[in-house]
Formats: sequence, structure tokens, C-alpha cells
Amino acid sequence: MPYFISLMRLTQRGLDEIANSPERARVSRERVEDLGGRSVALYATMGAYDFVQIFEMPSETAMMQYLLVARQDGHVDPVVLRAFDASAWSSIVEASIKSRIATGELP
Repeated sequence: MPYFISLMRLTQRGLDEIANSPERARVSRERVEDLGGRSVALYATMGAYDFVQIFEMPSETAMMQYLLVARQDGHVDPVVLRAFDASAWSSIVEASIKSRIATGELP
């Protein structure tokens, strides 16, 4: 399943309701599971983002469905990155090199 990394900033509403954040994290995990995914890790962070969450989701569509609901809640403003583990990255590089050899771009 594809991995995604979400960099999240709390909105003013999220800050105002910070005491409820453990409950929101639980609801978030349940929503992810309902879409067939898994919350791999959730970290509170210092710096430009307040939280980093790593997801394993069945598809980009499932991730987008989750994001739409999360954004509607109004507690966080997420930036989502598609992530590739080392094995997937190796396959991508290998396929790219084979393609370039086949087209004559590489010897």
C-alpha cells in the first residue's frame, strides 16, 4: 500500500480546542481504518509544523477522501507528501534506467 506523510499546522480552532486533541487523534485513526488504511505514526513536532503523521493507505483516492474530511473538521491545515520506501524507490530508479537504455538515452 502507498505511504503518505502529512505535515500539519494547527488552525486557530485546533489551538482553541487543544485539550481535545487526544480524542481527535483517536477519531482520525478510526477514519483511516474505515478507509482501509493505517496510521503508522503520529508525532508532535517543534518548528514549522505542529504534527507529522505517516499513513499507509490503499490508494491516493482513499488518502484524498480522508483529507477532505480532516480539512472539513477545521483543526489542522495539512500538507501531504506521497512517500516511497527504499524498495519502491529502487524499483522506480531501475525502471527509469531501463527505459532510458531502451530509448538510447543511456549506453
